Amino acid sequence: MNPITKVSFDDTAVAFSSKSDAELYKMYLLFKSMNSNNFVKVGGSLLNMAINLHLPVKFLIKPTIFNHFCGGETIEESERAIKQLSKYNIGTILDYSVEGEGNEKSFDATRDELLRAIEKAHGNKNIPFAVFKITGLIDINLLEKVQKQQELSADERAAFERGRDRVNEICKRCYQRDVRVFVDAEESWIQDTIDNLTYEMMELYNKEKANIYNTYQLYRHDRLDVLQRDHENAIKNGYYLGAKLVRGAYMEKERKRAQQEGYPSPINPTKQASDELFDNALRFCMEHLDRVSLCNGTHNEESCYLLMELMDKYNVAPNDPHVYFAQLYGMSDNLSYNLANAGYNVAKYVPYGPVREVMPYLLRRANENTAIAGQSSREFQLIKSEIERRNKKK
Repeated sequence: MNPITKVSFDDTAVAFSSKSDAELYKMYLLFKSMNSNNFVKVGGSLLNMAINLHLPVKFLIKPTIFNHFCGGETIEESERAIKQLSKYNIGTILDYSVEGEGNEKSFDATRDELLRAIEKAHGNKNIPFAVFKITGLIDINLLEKVQKQQELSADERAAFERGRDRVNEICKRCYQRDVRVFVDAEESWIQDTIDNLTYEMMELYNKEKANIYNTYQLYRHDRLDVLQRDHENAIKNGYYLGAKLVRGAYMEKERKRAQQEGYPSPINPTKQASDELFDNALRFCMEHLDRVSLCNGTHNEESCYLLMELMDKYNVAPNDPHVYFAQLYGMSDNLSYNLANAGYNVAKYVPYGPVREVMPYLLRRANENTAIAGQSSREFQLIKSEIERRNKKK
């Protein structure tokens, strides 16, 4: 039997198999709320205001939106989510989602927390990847100055080297502990600096296999070219390329900045162009799986089906360690659970951190759900379908 035919993303019985009736109804209410643009905008503004005023809103946030999209406030609290996902053969990517204060103390604290997450992942088959953002370790203004090739003062050079050391410490620990790590993509005006740091780490730690993964935002029109160039450089310099493909997370900010500063937008002109570029990047990775390890980080059903077809075409087993599917915790369970049920490698990004510090992440998730055409509606309809299916069985 062709493995692709075993997977239906409309199978709500599998998608919500981990949810009790009460948990499913809670999801129903949450996604019903997020289906309303006005509710998300007004609610988000009120939450931001309450947090800035240090009002006691944690008791409202933690049992609702926080618990749905986050594993917990600490690694230890996230253990419940890790174990729950593992029951359904879904891995966890522990994602420390605190946005730092941009100073040396904050950068060191983030590095230390990331090292704790790596130690948690060491030898734990339920945590196949670690992840970090370079802006959690190096000042964003420094990253931009380096990208613009502006001269750095002696203090700035020293600060940048300290940041590079933090990145190296994390990647080296991943190599030593045999934990793969994603370096997340960020804004285009710092991405070249991030890429170059990631290539340095790959050349150090990807000699035997892909331990370090770069992230490619395929809503940028140049990213397939960059992926192909990176593949050539990996061959030339004798290391393996780790590639996490995503569509992207900064589209409105990117377009606005390009317009304000008068340079061409790096973003594809249409969603269709981004979809085509993403799928072509999948094809490229699968054609070069001898040198590339791939993570298909998407909530797009068509791209998941395409990757399954490509794996079938190239006789790549569903559980081949070089190919992973990934989605965000609390979203697209119809993809994650059905793929894992069919034997594919699947992992969920599981954010964690103190409620107050993780709020910017949560508000982005809510806004993305309403901004992505049909995302909230699709989730909401699937939840409704499962509730109806269960009621018919009673």
